[in-house]
Amino acid sequence: MDEEITFPNGSVPVAVAARVYGKDASWIRAGIISGWLPIGKATRGGKPVTSLEEMSSRYGRINYYISPKLLWQETGYIWKGEKT
Repeated sequence: MDEEITFPNGSVPVAVAARVYGKDASWIRAGIISGWLPIGKATRGGKPVTSLEEMSSRYGRINYYISPKLLWQETGYIWKGEKT
């Protein structure tokens, strides 16, 4: 019988996802926005950000949500709430 995995509430920090993938944080952000890294969502002012042209900071801050469950499904890594 499979053991039930309990995922913490909240978003996995971009820095943690970058470490799991062995990549730079900007690679994680670009992958989420472009859609080829299906582990979360990027939003600005409640609206999805889906193109790299929208990444410019002059448009305002982008919030990234990285799902603990989606990260686990993609990598096998179980996030336990650590920040880095």
